[in-house]
Amino acid sequence: MKLGVLTVLLSDKSVEEVFTYLSNLNIHTVELGAGGYPGNSHLNPEILLNDEKEYKEFISLLDKYDMTISGLSCHGNPVHPNIKIAQKFHHEFEQAVLLAEKLGVDTIIGFSGCPGDCDNSQYPNWVTCPWPDDFLKILDYQWNDKLIPYWKEMATFCEKHHVTKIALEMHPGFCVYSPQTMLKLRDAVGNIIGSNFDPSHLFWQGIDPVKALRELSDCIFHFHAKDTKVCEVNTPINGVLDTKPYSDEINRSWVFRTVGYGHSMDVWKDIFSTLKMIGYDGAISIEHEDSLMSAKEGLEKAITFLKEAMMIEDSTDLWWV
Repeated sequence: MKLGVLTVLLSDKSVEEVFTYLSNLNIHTVELGAGGYPGNSHLNPEILLNDEKEYKEFISLLDKYDMTISGLSCHGNPVHPNIKIAQKFHHEFEQAVLLAEKLGVDTIIGFSGCPGDCDNSQYPNWVTCPWPDDFLKILDYQWNDKLIPYWKEMATFCEKHHVTKIALEMHPGFCVYSPQTMLKLRDAVGNIIGSNFDPSHLFWQGIDPVKALRELSDCIFHFHAKDTKVCEVNTPINGVLDTKPYSDEINRSWVFRTVGYGHSMDVWKDIFSTLKMIGYDGAISIEHEDSLMSAKEGLEKAITFLKEAMMIEDSTDLWWV
């Protein structure tokens, strides 16, 4: 496993400033935003696909700072019911795939997306219960008319351009938000679909990340290191579904935290031990979304914490047996 960073938290810096800063922290693996919600501050496909001078300058920076790319992040909603919005996300996803091919990167990271409830919808409709029966009709439409056909098309496109891993993040608000929904889409589309495993979105749903890793052991394509603190005061009163702003930390049922500030070192050591047992040897990409810490403090605390929790070296022979 290699410790890396999703560089979106450093979007106010140039790509060379980011690489300088991270290399000084002994980080040499990056996940770069290439469109969608993360933006493209450090990697703009529209430029790098069409300007060879800019592309060569970017490659030289990777070489200069000994950086490798774990994946291109293009989180969006390409099945959004508003056609203009969907087309924008779709275009950015395809451009990210083409740039990944050019860079020799095999992993694109994103969301499954969430359609509306019919062809005339303007907003996504995330279904969370089976009754009234209308909701099951919506789910059937979303999965069979929109989601599965779209990702089958994208699977073909990705394979054509040598991207072998579509790493979808299980995120409430989108159709794939749990191990069960992840496997449902993978079964329908194929093994090119897998998980960008982010424990933070599982913690607040009441999903045990260790058990989820075992369930998804064949399809962990990428990993986000991010934590969540479930509030012991607010959650017993209001439950975990919470639409209050992320900035209203003291009143929310849960908030995203830097690793170690939501769950203990023991919890994270169990997560990394399970990753080791299922054979994951990819990037551990820090995603910083802790509203109580600056980008610098949150990132550097996460690096310190993860270096203790992770296992970097290969395991040795069982010399004691």
